[in-house]
Amino acid sequence: MTDPLIALRPWQAPELTSWRRLPMNAVDRRSGALDLDGDWRFQLLPAPDAPLAEAWSSSHVPGVWTVQGTGDLPQYLNIRMPFPDVPPHSPAANPTGVYEREIEVPAEWAGRRIVLQVGAAESVLLVHVDGRPVGLSKDSHLAAEFDLTDLVRPGGRSVLRLTVVKWSDASHIEDQDHWWHGGITRSVLLYATDPLHLADVGVRARFDGRLRVDCQVRDTGGALPEGWYVSGDLDGRPLAQDREFDRLNAEDERVSDFLGEVRIETVVPDVRTWNAETPELYTLTVRLHRADGTVADTFRHRVGFRDVEIVGRDLLVNGERVYIRGVNRHDFHPLTGRTVTSEDMRADLLLLKRFGFNAIRTAHYPNDPGLYDLADELGFYVVDEADIESHDHAHEIADDPRYLGAFVDRVSRMVLRDKNHPSVIIWSLGNESDYGANHDAAAGWVRRHDPSRPVQYEGAAKRGWADPDVASDIACPMYAPLEDCLAHALSGEQTKPLIQCEYSHAMGNSNGTLADHWAAIESTPGLQGGFIWEFWDHGILQHVSDGTPVGRAGAGRYANGVTAPGYRWAYGGDFGEEHHDGVFIADGVVFPDRTPKPVMFEHREIAAPVRIEYVCHEGIELGNHQHFRGLDWLSATWELSLAEGLTLTAPAELPTLAPGSTATVPMPFELPDDGGEAWLTLRVTTAEDMPWAARGSEVCAPQVRLRAAPTPTAPVVGGGAVRVDDDGLLVHPLLAAAPVLSLWRAPTDNDELGGMAGRWRAWGLDALVRTPVSVGRDGERVTVVAEYVGATGVVRHRQVFTPVAGGLRVDESAELPEEWDDVARVGSVFETVAGLDLLEWFGQGPWESYPDRAGGAPVGHHALPVDALFTPYLRPQESGGRHGVRRFTLSAADATGLAVELDAPRQVSVTRFRAEDLTAVTHHDELVPRAGCVVQLDAAHRGLGTASCGPDTFASYRVPTGVHHWSWTLRAL
Repeated sequence: MTDPLIALRPWQAPELTSWRRLPMNAVDRRSGALDLDGDWRFQLLPAPDAPLAEAWSSSHVPGVWTVQGTGDLPQYLNIRMPFPDVPPHSPAANPTGVYEREIEVPAEWAGRRIVLQVGAAESVLLVHVDGRPVGLSKDSHLAAEFDLTDLVRPGGRSVLRLTVVKWSDASHIEDQDHWWHGGITRSVLLYATDPLHLADVGVRARFDGRLRVDCQVRDTGGALPEGWYVSGDLDGRPLAQDREFDRLNAEDERVSDFLGEVRIETVVPDVRTWNAETPELYTLTVRLHRADGTVADTFRHRVGFRDVEIVGRDLLVNGERVYIRGVNRHDFHPLTGRTVTSEDMRADLLLLKRFGFNAIRTAHYPNDPGLYDLADELGFYVVDEADIESHDHAHEIADDPRYLGAFVDRVSRMVLRDKNHPSVIIWSLGNESDYGANHDAAAGWVRRHDPSRPVQYEGAAKRGWADPDVASDIACPMYAPLEDCLAHALSGEQTKPLIQCEYSHAMGNSNGTLADHWAAIESTPGLQGGFIWEFWDHGILQHVSDGTPVGRAGAGRYANGVTAPGYRWAYGGDFGEEHHDGVFIADGVVFPDRTPKPVMFEHREIAAPVRIEYVCHEGIELGNHQHFRGLDWLSATWELSLAEGLTLTAPAELPTLAPGSTATVPMPFELPDDGGEAWLTLRVTTAEDMPWAARGSEVCAPQVRLRAAPTPTAPVVGGGAVRVDDDGLLVHPLLAAAPVLSLWRAPTDNDELGGMAGRWRAWGLDALVRTPVSVGRDGERVTVVAEYVGATGVVRHRQVFTPVAGGLRVDESAELPEEWDDVARVGSVFETVAGLDLLEWFGQGPWESYPDRAGGAPVGHHALPVDALFTPYLRPQESGGRHGVRRFTLSAADATGLAVELDAPRQVSVTRFRAEDLTAVTHHDELVPRAGCVVQLDAAHRGLGTASCGPDTFASYRVPTGVHHWSWTLRAL
């Protein structure tokens, strides 16, 4: 006999979206449920209608089978579908996972309504109990519920089978720039309710204390019984008198004998309001009573009182224009793929909070429900995004009526699930799906059901950012050039808030000009922020030996962004995929193990709640850059860094400041009279334990220069002989390779995808041939002229070596040909002898910084082991640079080594790798560190930009043609 669910072939039929699936609702049934997570019997079939084998293996639920040793491996594609079939078709070779286990229904559930909840399954879910079909569901990122009351027996055992079909018509609208997986990705549970139950509860908690609770009541036995009623309390205090529901009026079309609706309304005096800075929550309890007063069902939810509205071109929270300092976030884990735990999500949000983020876009589907509870608790604004992205076939699907139901279904179910969370301030209709009638239909449903929040959709921008007649209340472009955003805000034509849904693409060594963007945002009305792409590098931990995912057993195989020997972070193509999009999957502000990348420190300073506005005769003006609270939750310490090596500290008393206000405080130090460079830093920490950080955690470190460096004096000439070999290369006992001209860097991901690296290779910058031209001596001074020949030009490089007291001064110049108008760097590179393992420097730090990403690295005295300077971006590339370095030492354990003084603040990097070492490999396990140090001293270094997906760096951060001059002094310690 043919299985009726299989016969329907739902993976090929877009009209079949919810057969026998229960309606979505906002009543959380996780408490008291029977947990069905764990190891299930499992078979992976080649197609949905393939016969089962006799032998079963096992698979852990929740989890994707693609990381559990099934042979069906993860595949990464950004835009292209992983099969050639056009919508709504899917391939005949269609991996299908069959999960099976016995369930024992508690005997005490007799007479109760019994419901199965499958948290999420990718992409089609078919449910059977004891061989009988129950129903099906699509939408890979929302729960599906099925009523099993008539199919199971309390006190008895049943066989539950969940069949998950990997590819379907729905896959065409889940083309979401992520790994393609298959499996059951969220928890499975069985729960019971009274036949008389709360079918849904909607909460509207306003900023002024008004509270409205709308309850829907059903009875699976048929008509609602007489006399039932609903009561509620807030933090234990009754909301209103118990009120009996008025029996239905036959003329009222909104209700029937099988659906009861009741509303509780009240006003909370002296209400504590919710916002991302002070996320105040109340516990709401709603009870459904039978006529005799006994409780049939209970709903509990933590509610926050807040309003969201758009006034003119401003998005307001509780009447305040707030900046959206956001990040895009996938549900991701390097061992389990899409499956995340509460602990995982809390760690995500704690990290984001500590680095100044206040908003999350759930790219590109509703995230695990636990995330929203945490966002409510910790304080995040959430753009909740529907599970819709049809990137490869966007234009066809946007107006395809076969997908109309799926669009409305996915958007409406998201809203129904998440509507009670104060953290959710905006509904998103999906991502990169063009724009058509299906979006308008979904937007219409949302606006009718929940007029309390705005709706956004990036694809509507094709009609213009200011068009009032599109399904987006917010202009939310992605990767729009800053000049375009500014022009729009200044045009007089702007009608909506401009908040980019994606900007500053964090792929590899990236996020250049982030501070420039925020300087413009904070000074330009109409610009209100955006969401960095994205939170994670989606590297999957992989065995190097056989190329398979490590899976759940891989804990402890990585730390600080680096994997243990024998393992590596896999990206597109590493699982043998013929079609893939490579390292484009690694574009987050954290590594796969959640280690922050250097850009996180940049963002922390950009988002600093307290800042040094300027220094004047009266003292130092501080500003409170928060929206809702004062500075009483913060402590601070003043730090004065002097170029001569001294660092002074003093306690700081932060003034009482209302949000947005400023105050002047006294200068904490009297500057010494020696005239050296001086920098004042305010190190701001938490004054007490916070939900997201322990007391004493650094929040920000705003800095201001109090005194510039004096004009350098000419060093005393003499003190030793300069040795150069026959090729004019310096010979020095501390150098393993002489300083030569450097114009090439190991291309960043932005360099490669933005086209710069291809241009540099065409010029021959990666293979310059050095030809000595002349070596001249003038007393103790040696002048070496050499030509560096590329494919399309020649650089004339001049070095003047002059012995000075205790060392050697090197004056250099390089003249770039006119056509080489945008090279990676101009500077010197040399290598040291082995054993110099500690770098100490005066300049920006301690973390990596570059010309267009240096705001998060304060000037001061810093020290790190050489091996800690390198940043292990998933694909090896230019990394480890420090901007604005004035001088540094490289020393051995016995304090011997070398010292370098620079003529001006310069870009410096010290690592174990030559640029060609990094360029030649694709993963870090292929790198072999050198025993000595590779030192780069740059007169000019190109900015990073975000050109892998977005704008390049600004012209002011590019390396111009013409003559470059720089000088430095080398001394032995």
